[in-house]
Amino acid sequence: MINFDLKANAPKKECNDPKCPYHGKVRIHGRLRRGAVSSTKMDKSIVVKSESTIYVPKYNRYSKVITKLYAHKPECIDVKVGDEVLIGETRPLSKTKNFVLLKVIKKGEHVEGLVDSNERN
Repeated sequence: MINFDLKANAPKKECNDPKCPYHGKVRIHGRLRRGAVSSTKMDKSIVVKSESTIYVPKYNRYSKVITKLYAHKPECIDVKVGDEVLIGETRPLSKTKNFVLLKVIKKGEHVEGLVDSNERN
């Protein structure tokens, strides 16, 4: 279980976003999930890959499950691909978004624009 206090973790930057949990009208309820940001290409949205394990009784062992969650990114929080973030469940904000970004836990080492040695021609 992840404990999180909105007032204690409020960002220093202000925003006018009505869907921001700190400066808007959105309430956080339900689950808090931790994951890595896999995409920031959408406007005011991010894709977070969250990893969990489930028990498979048939094989008497655990299986790893990776879930893609779409979350709203408020203007007051800066995030890049590869960062580890905390997202909270809220009311449906759009067709696919039910989560909102709460904070960046750890900055990632991913640098955009670098080409892997195997991808060169």
